[in-house]
Amino acid sequence: MCRNIRTLFNFDPPATEEEVRASALQFVRKLSGFAHPSKANEVAFNRAVEEVSDVARRLLTALETASPPRNREVEAEKARERARERFA
Repeated sequence: MCRNIRTLFNFDPPATEEEVRASALQFVRKLSGFAHPSKANEVAFNRAVEEVSDVARRLLTALETASPPRNREVEAEKARERARERFA
């Protein structure tokens, strides 16, 4: 999975616009194979990032869960611990 594409649903505080856009950008980069598109593809690339961001935001606001929101700091510490164990 791409490094900036992370689970953004059901966190307190909710995902920011910057997080959603970073995930959309990474997704479009992966699909297109371009880290930075050429001038000829720049408009299409940027439009795709904006459209994916919009769809992702709509998805996040439409989803429902009975689970309590996860705490970002707790989840980040769990990820750091997994990384320590993996790369120790």
